[in-house]
Amino acid sequence: MISFTVMALVFGVVFLAELPDKTALAGLVLGTRYRASYVFAGVAAAFALHVALAVAAGSVLTLLPQQVVHAVTGVLFLVGGAMLLLKKDDGEEHVRQPENQSFWKVAGAGFMLILVAEFGDLTQIMTANLAARYDSPLSVGLGAVLALWAVAGLGIVGGRALMKRVPLRLITKVAALLMLALGVWSLWEAATA
Repeated sequence: MISFTVMALVFGVVFLAELPDKTALAGLVLGTRYRASYVFAGVAAAFALHVALAVAAGSVLTLLPQQVVHAVTGVLFLVGGAMLLLKKDDGEEHVRQPENQSFWKVAGAGFMLILVAEFGDLTQIMTANLAARYDSPLSVGLGAVLALWAVAGLGIVGGRALMKRVPLRLITKVAALLMLALGVWSLWEAATA
């Protein structure tokens, strides 16, 4: 049975916790480069998997070694940031057309980015804790996945709107610097955990 109260509570908590997180940045970066619907499909699938794992595992996910999760995430962000900085400018200032980037390639990239970067994240652990506390796994799962999809959608749409006003080269450089900063932050968290 679905509890709309629990679902609304979980939505609010997860939405607010995820809004300033790397998900919005990842969605923004991918949304400026590729077709938004393709990006969202991959990101949404990864979040659905994360929420299913969190709800199924309950509070057990809080026992994951955060040091390892932070280290892997940090390295992935550093690599992603470096790739963006070192990418040669092809003068392309528009979203790539589907014939250049297939649905499966773009959705797969979004899926993998979120799958790895968000594993063991605060919101996943929070979802596991909420599932253990409220004993309403479907309500917790629906609230969490809808909140994560909303944040991802805002990031993707925000990236598309931003690209209309700001040159793609500048967005890419700023995103690369933010990714590098997130990488350093994650590695620092791994070292101090």
